[in-house]
Amino acid sequence: MRGRMLPAAGDMQSAALTLFSTYASFAGSMMLIRSMANELVPRPVRTYLQSVIHSFFSNHITVKVHEHLNGGMIRNQIYDAAEVYLRTKISPNTKRFSIGKTPKQKSLSISLEKGEEILDRFVDDMELKWMMSIESQKNYGNEKRLFELTFNKKFMDRVLQDYVPFVLAKSKEITDKDDKVVKLYTRAGIPGDDDGRRGGGQGGWGSINLDHPATFETLAMDPELKKTIIDDLERFLKRKDFYKKVGKAWKRGYLLYGPPGTGKSSLIAAIANYLNFDIYDLELTSLRFDSELRRILVSTTNRSILVIEDVDCSVEMQDRRLGVEQPNDRRSKLTLSGLLNFIDGLWSSCGDERIIIFTTNYRDRLDPALLRPGRMDMHIPMSYCTGQGFKFLASKYLGLHDHHMLFGKIEGLIEKVEVTPAEVAEELMKSEDADIALAGVVNLLKRKKMEGNEIEEVEGCETKRFKIEEIGGSL
Repeated sequence: MRGRMLPAAGDMQSAALTLFSTYASFAGSMMLIRSMANELVPRPVRTYLQSVIHSFFSNHITVKVHEHLNGGMIRNQIYDAAEVYLRTKISPNTKRFSIGKTPKQKSLSISLEKGEEILDRFVDDMELKWMMSIESQKNYGNEKRLFELTFNKKFMDRVLQDYVPFVLAKSKEITDKDDKVVKLYTRAGIPGDDDGRRGGGQGGWGSINLDHPATFETLAMDPELKKTIIDDLERFLKRKDFYKKVGKAWKRGYLLYGPPGTGKSSLIAAIANYLNFDIYDLELTSLRFDSELRRILVSTTNRSILVIEDVDCSVEMQDRRLGVEQPNDRRSKLTLSGLLNFIDGLWSSCGDERIIIFTTNYRDRLDPALLRPGRMDMHIPMSYCTGQGFKFLASKYLGLHDHHMLFGKIEGLIEKVEVTPAEVAEELMKSEDADIALAGVVNLLKRKKMEGNEIEEVEGCETKRFKIEEIGGSL
């Protein structure tokens, strides 16, 4: 049997050198090709090709859940649900997350930070991974927030048909149990806002927590009118099927009218606190086009209140029969027809369970087209202080539940003068001594009465002088 011939040491060394030389040549060629590709192929194309290659060889798929839809006009309900749901999935394994708390909240508010991952398991065998991500928009100068949901391809149908609906339902359950903090939104971003990320380019809204203490129990309002408003709100909330049956958008319009200081803002806050609805505060004078108005409407959420204060201050909304002169250099192109379509046209159906509240100091200045039902369904007068309103304020500010010797004088004066609840409340706050505070109210009412008499005398003199001049001119 012949023994095998072993290769000589020199031959092995030569083969190793040849192999190393070939590898070095190949590596150099690959580096050259990579360098040329980086220079010739744009980065977005390279990223796309890499993702395609990765997805081809990977058994997993990633779904993006953006914060907003339709170019940033509408909030993504799935994103909001995931944000609430994932708070309950934060564990000691989570490396970074943020916490916060408002004075009204009973528990901490927890949210994920950029790049953090949360692992979730659904029905035993399904494993999913959530990751918070932020994409920069260089052309617009803002950022887009999104969640990335990664899972095995074989679970695609179950994720869409079972898991996502589960997250939506679980989020609603959590939200219903929590004490929701009412937010006040404005179109200008607010520095330091915990929710200010929504005020950049996505609809133009920024927000702060609404900590206004007003409730229906604290409003100095006629009890019958107060009950009428509450009943109307309750009826509105319960009639989703009714609105659908009659073919109307599920919305309600209110007009609050009356002189300044009669509590219009307090009533709005009381409605928001009663319904637990967020408030979107809109100034028509800040808008230039009808298209802005439409974009604003669709960027608000369901179960919210849109407030348009001092609607009479816009010339376009004033009664056309008054012959109000239009300025030649008007920059705003917001029209009455645009507002009407906004609150009662096709665009008004973009959303459910919404309330629109208009305020004005002068209802008679508004165009009749704005005042009809379907636009301003309920007109709520905010009147001057009455005797009953005064007693309510005295009880709230001074704790006077029984009769006081100055009550009769105050009630008699209130019937003869025009004084707002805000003015009476200011006097009651000046002293904790009931006698001193009520004496201040008496002096206030007396001054109001004297001022009223002086105005009547001046108007009487002007009328008399006009008649004399008229007679003299005709002679």
